[in-house]
Amino acid sequence: MSVKVGILLSGRGSNMMALVEAAQDYHVALVASDKPDAAGIAWARERGLATFTQSPKGIPKADYEAAIDAALVEAGVEIIALAGYMRLLSDGFVARWAGRIINIHPSLLPKYKGLDTHARAIEAGDAVAGCSVHIVTEELDGGAVLGQAEVAILPGDTPDSLAARVLEAEHRLYPQILAEFVRR
Repeated sequence: MSVKVGILLSGRGSNMMALVEAAQDYHVALVASDKPDAAGIAWARERGLATFTQSPKGIPKADYEAAIDAALVEAGVEIIALAGYMRLLSDGFVARWAGRIINIHPSLLPKYKGLDTHARAIEAGDAVAGCSVHIVTEELDGGAVLGQAEVAILPGDTPDSLAARVLEAEHRLYPQILAEFVRR
């Protein structure tokens, strides 16, 4: 029996698409977004996936997260995969789903937590960048790393050119690590 996964996203959802298309030992029970017009939501709907959207504008964070939590629970979600979800989750939400939320981050954690990871790696003169799948905890990008993929930083790389290659690595790594994670 496959594990039910909920995916949270904010934008185009390319990592969500990779997770859906490569699903093994899990199936996507719900795709949720804080942006009702997110391209990823339209893609999910076109494929018949259950979706939930709720803009957080004008809503207390606790109420917004309670709505997402209710939708995830109603869909029977067992594991949450963040896929370009650009909102910080509250400690309370993370605690309710402790050990059952994973995320992909565009750096080789613990290096370069947060934003602007590609520019920071280039500016530091690093030879490689990459991506990490990790458990979500109350600490930003601080949970246990489940897997990583390295990407060479090439002469003349810009943050955008590096980001494009790292994204390709994310699309290979994230489905593999999610499948391994749900088998545990």
